[in-house]
Amino acid sequence: MPRIEQADGVLGFSWATPDGAPARLADLLDLPGAEPHRWLPTHLEALDDVLIEVTSAYGEVLGGGRPALPEEKDGLGRAYVVIDRAVLEYGRAAALATSDHGVLPDLRGGQILGTAHLVGVRARYALGLAGAPPFEGELDTPGPGMVGGFAGMHWVDGHEGGTEPWRGARWLVVTEDGRRLPASLSMLLHDSSGVDKDATLREHREALRAVTTAVEPAAGLVPPGGEFAAAGAVDWLLFDWVMAHRDAESGAGVEIRSGKVEDATMIVAAATASVAVRARFDPALLPVR
Repeated sequence: MPRIEQADGVLGFSWATPDGAPARLADLLDLPGAEPHRWLPTHLEALDDVLIEVTSAYGEVLGGGRPALPEEKDGLGRAYVVIDRAVLEYGRAAALATSDHGVLPDLRGGQILGTAHLVGVRARYALGLAGAPPFEGELDTPGPGMVGGFAGMHWVDGHEGGTEPWRGARWLVVTEDGRRLPASLSMLLHDSSGVDKDATLREHREALRAVTTAVEPAAGLVPPGGEFAAAGAVDWLLFDWVMAHRDAESGAGVEIRSGKVEDATMIVAAATASVAVRARFDPALLPVR
């Protein structure tokens, strides 16, 4: 049977065919007697082990407690590449397992890939490689104390739903004097008054799904030269979502509090699309298939 192989002392894992040849999980699903209902959870367990190893080694850096030391940067670079490739491999295999083998998505895939996205973003941030969120450098700086204003999801091109949704959207607070201040899903859900939480979550889901669809290579909507902005757009909305759904304030574990498989599928699709669009300009992610 196909198996996972792990080299001693090297972060990461890979799948191999029964005769030992390297293979992608999605390719293995074409073999006679394929068992995606077993192999997908096995892939998640291996990815979870990688996440535990990375957070144990670099937790203080990933959490923003201190900058990465020069001798840590190679390890962080290896970490985000290993995580990204494992995410992409799972996402593509999971889609094939659902469409061709009738394997139903589950919550665990969304939880693990949500954590993987969070850890990967923080690793790239520590290396100065994270994409810029929408409206970066265009917003006002909030002052100390309470701020009054109206929160809303704002699209980069200024139109509801975005005429170019691959450019992204984010939560902003617009004050009575016209200032535009950065906001986050966590802030709206936990630190703000007068917020309809169900409507806020629904709007965030809709925005994340729209951006995910727009940045997928198959959509053909991201023009040459727009890949970096597109990556920042999907990364921010997904990062904002998973940060608001951690199982502990200081942890990286992601919960799906709604209990909806649709939320897990949304996370998997967005994390997969993030890697796919970044592979168009990040040479460290090549080759990807």
